[in-house]
Amino acid sequence: MLDRRYVADHVDLVTANCRNRGSSADVPKFAELDRLRRQLQADVDRLQHEAGQVSKSIATAADTAQREARKAEGRRLREEVTAMDARLTAIKFESEEILRAIPNLTHPSAPLGGEDAAVEVRRGRTPVKEFDFQPVDHVELGKRLSLFDFDAGARVAGHGFYFLTNDAVLLELALQKYAIDLLMRENFTVMTTPDVARDTILEGTGFMPRGPETQIYSITGTDLSLVATAEITLGGAMAERIFESHELPLKICGISHCFRTEAGAHGRATRGLYRVHQFTKVEMFAFTLPAQSDGMHAYLLDLECALFDGLGIPYRVIDTASGDLGGPAYRKFDLEAWMPGRGAAGEWGEVTSTSNCTDYQARRLSIRYRNSGEKGTSEKKTSFVHTLNGTAIAISRAIIAIIENYQCADGTVVVPEALVPWVGKKKIEMRITR
Repeated sequence: MLDRRYVADHVDLVTANCRNRGSSADVPKFAELDRLRRQLQADVDRLQHEAGQVSKSIATAADTAQREARKAEGRRLREEVTAMDARLTAIKFESEEILRAIPNLTHPSAPLGGEDAAVEVRRGRTPVKEFDFQPVDHVELGKRLSLFDFDAGARVAGHGFYFLTNDAVLLELALQKYAIDLLMRENFTVMTTPDVARDTILEGTGFMPRGPETQIYSITGTDLSLVATAEITLGGAMAERIFESHELPLKICGISHCFRTEAGAHGRATRGLYRVHQFTKVEMFAFTLPAQSDGMHAYLLDLECALFDGLGIPYRVIDTASGDLGGPAYRKFDLEAWMPGRGAAGEWGEVTSTSNCTDYQARRLSIRYRNSGEKGTSEKKTSFVHTLNGTAIAISRAIIAIIENYQCADGTVVVPEALVPWVGKKKIEMRITR
């Protein structure tokens, strides 16, 4: 979340930013509540001081009447403090609810507007392929090559779940190893993460774990929810941590399952693996000093590009518009891969994204750093780190991009050269059952 004093002192700027982000957060009301909070806190502090002085004076009272009078005055002051505290608590809660709904500020270079205002920044190394036959989508390819079982997924767990089968399983494992090997060469710390997290951790990273609009699966009777991305668990792993400045930047990556309700999702984009309730993802996460975050954001984007260039997948980089940014993101870039089986003539489909969240998540999760090595700096003085996240590989969408772009006229699929060592073959062909 944003610094409350900053919001209260920059009402017009924050209100305009909310408008650009499509947020209905009531910034003027927050500012008024925050003014009342500060005034009430000052009144409570003053009355508590007076009550303390009265309490100390009881022992020096001249007689019983004066002692009783001072006791009565002490009780009156304490009752007044109790009433003010109750009002202060209510105001704090109301203002905190508004503050948490206010999105991050927006990078000045980010395009303004909704999804259609996004700007293409550049394209990948691999050009869009011209087929000499009519390409089909991954659902049809998967049926022919026995790669997926959507019917079994629906029987077991409902629509939007699936089984990967045969060579699709090898592709999933190969993609994980491919991504992890690259990230290990880049000195990322590799983790597997829990598939659940406490609701406080979800809220800290900017996800809404409960409520009618949530995309999160919650576990009834607990404070746990299934994670929608390892961004939640990787960020939460350092909650309440104080780094020494020389420890930053810290780069970690995690393999996790991701669970999303996809409430309200509909249309052609829901077909097959593109928008599902569960998938595997390799996620990158970084904790940096404030001055390092812009450079780290560019670096994470370059890694995403390197991964898809290495797979030989055509893609474009999109600078996401303000109205399409998630609450924590200051700026976000998406990679959209060319998917020739979507639509009549192919379409771009998002496969990765990377976001700079500045100190928005760190404030919620209380993740700080200390410049203890600087001359004259108090060891107790801390500041909030910046956090960034980026998808290395979202397996289900990467599989779509691979099999649709590498399909052949005879119905087979060529395995990208980078994945051959792990898949163990150069081509996926129809399985012959006996």
